[in-house]
Amino acid sequence: MFYRILPFMARIFGVWTFDLIAKGIAAGYFFFAPRRVMVSVRFYRALFPQRARAYHFWCTWKQFQNFTSVYLDRYLFQEFGDISYTNEGWEHVENALDRKTGGIVLMSHLGNWEIAAHLMKQKREQIPLILFMGQRAKAHIERLQKEDLRRRGIRIVAAEKNWGTSFDLLEGLRFIQDGGLVSMTGDQIWNSSQRVVSVSMLGHKVCLPETPHLLAMLSGAPLIVFFSRRTGKKRYHLKMSDPLYIEKAPRRLRAEAIRKSAQGYADLLETHLRGNPLEWYHFERFLGPRLK
Repeated sequence: MFYRILPFMARIFGVWTFDLIAKGIAAGYFFFAPRRVMVSVRFYRALFPQRARAYHFWCTWKQFQNFTSVYLDRYLFQEFGDISYTNEGWEHVENALDRKTGGIVLMSHLGNWEIAAHLMKQKREQIPLILFMGQRAKAHIERLQKEDLRRRGIRIVAAEKNWGTSFDLLEGLRFIQDGGLVSMTGDQIWNSSQRVVSVSMLGHKVCLPETPHLLAMLSGAPLIVFFSRRTGKKRYHLKMSDPLYIEKAPRRLRAEAIRKSAQGYADLLETHLRGNPLEWYHFERFLGPRLK
């Protein structure tokens, strides 16, 4: 209900009211959600180990405040559609579609994935795209954004409790083999039953989803790592990596091939994080134990 009120107030009093109230809510989380704050502080301590503890808290404050742009830009895009962007590597997506090889687009909680999905659809109107997303009980705002994506022709598949079964893999595999794109996050585990692969990142053990790398291996389709970052007010830059291929391997070697692919993604993610550390919008525990 509150999220519905914000656009109403913005139409009457101006967009500044949306921004001001959203930033006030973010400040409330910073001061009254200590567990969530400490998750981010720990992350920034690993990212900037040479900096003082006060700097890690400052980064967390900026992270919370910057996160409000996700909601503000969603409103601006829905109301006015005037989000501008530049892109880098879009030809890799075009090649996968034109050659009908299909592909896996691996997104991250770095930048605004939802605006990126809208802009992909804007870039090429007839784009066969499935977004695999997490399912959170009673997350009304999340349902609103999914409904908006559906209206724009992007198919949404919510990851239920037992997501990751052979049926789900088969559905994604068939869509890829028909020349479509399957997009999912590469940096978040949706539930405890999900299959994961362990990698090294920022000197810590990190568990990442196995599914996108397994789909790339089984389909032979390219895996394209996709990052978005906000470059200014109502401006974004979209970057697609060079296609990554995972050769099919015997069952006994499959786990290592998947691990190498996941580690390659983690290395790319770390590189982009160092360039855009305050647009990291992953608020769950991400880093595992420190590696020796």
